[in-house]
Amino acid sequence: MIKGENSFVPSVALRIAVRGSGVDAMALLLMDGGAVGGDGDVVFHGAPMHPSGAIRLTDAGDGTAWLDVALTTVEDRITRVLVVGSTENGRTMRDVAGLSVEAFAPDGTSVARYDVTDGGTETAMVLAELYRRAGGWKFRAVGQGYANGLAGLATDHGVDVARPAAAQAPQAVPVSAPLAQPAPPAPAFALPPQPPVPPVAPVAPVAPVAPIAPVAPVAPVAPAAPEGMSYGPAWSYGPVFAPYIQSGRDNDVITVSGLPPGPVVVQLDVRGDGYTGLTVLDWKNKEKDWLVNSTEDDFRGRVLATIPRKGNLRLRLEAEGPWRVEVSPLAAAPVLTEQEQEFRGPDVLLHTGGVADLAIQYGGDDNLIVNIYELSRHDDHTALPEDENLVNEIGERRETVPLPAGPLVVQFEAADGPWRARLKRV
Repeated sequence: MIKGENSFVPSVALRIAVRGSGVDAMALLLMDGGAVGGDGDVVFHGAPMHPSGAIRLTDAGDGTAWLDVALTTVEDRITRVLVVGSTENGRTMRDVAGLSVEAFAPDGTSVARYDVTDGGTETAMVLAELYRRAGGWKFRAVGQGYANGLAGLATDHGVDVARPAAAQAPQAVPVSAPLAQPAPPAPAFALPPQPPVPPVAPVAPVAPVAPIAPVAPVAPVAPAAPEGMSYGPAWSYGPVFAPYIQSGRDNDVITVSGLPPGPVVVQLDVRGDGYTGLTVLDWKNKEKDWLVNSTEDDFRGRVLATIPRKGNLRLRLEAEGPWRVEVSPLAAAPVLTEQEQEFRGPDVLLHTGGVADLAIQYGGDDNLIVNIYELSRHDDHTALPEDENLVNEIGERRETVPLPAGPLVVQFEAADGPWRARLKRV
């Protein structure tokens, strides 16, 4: 990519490499208006994990810093994520050889790369940004430098920069020390003292959260987990791509074109109180597979479909009212964890860990149907294996069912009301 260029990236757990010897990487999570919302929205070496678990920072020790950004878990209030690089000890961005930023999908595929070739006397730079657009995420090559350094960049985005007083002797900052706390709401971000005051003693290296050893090509990375919790191996089954989105009103036929073959997640949202049906059309333009068959008001749900090896995915939609369809890769589906999650309607979930039990609490009146697809020995990424039925019951219930080791697709094929699910360790 060239400076200023942008492109869609898959709404999955991306791994972003910031390369350049002597460059410190950080991320700023911005709300509407371009400002951070609090201390936690600054991810840097002294606070390497965002409170939501969506973004974490690790250092590979070879001139590369890694920002793991789980786009599907970034809070709704966040509209942009800035990827920032900075230098110290009198060095400028011009002095950094091989400065670049590159985003990788969970399967190790590079989805965006920007090589900075015009660095000047700046000591801080917004290298790139991720921002929401049309229901998905875009990556923009920014390359905006700040002559007044990290202090100027931080101030421009609502961060209150706290500097040690000149009369104070520099002291090593413990890793566990919290960020400086000014009067709310402006968050504090500590910077090293500027000349002529000697620099602050180096901070002890922060132990990375769930460290991932770099390999070539880049190893897949699971969506960032809350501190103290592991989701297991990364999701690497199937291609990744930018979401396909279409909106309309009432009955229609939808043609999904330009996507790689394989299983996908189709999210359908309908605002209305009539019947909702969604059917796959075959090559003869005849109805083939029912995906949705519901009389629920304001239907919302996620279902499985497959992009054919040849041709396009064609869907017949029956709806009364405005609707929106989003087609995403499997990797964008929610990941099951030990923390209880709330859902409504049919859905598609992922299990990436070992053997576990799945606890379900269902509040609907009609059928609850749960199927799984075991992928551990299935190498054909253009199709799913045969499914196995776990639950087929009617009415409200509490249910705990055993799950084999992942990777698994867990499909709630039918669920007409609210439900909850969580993993239980075995």
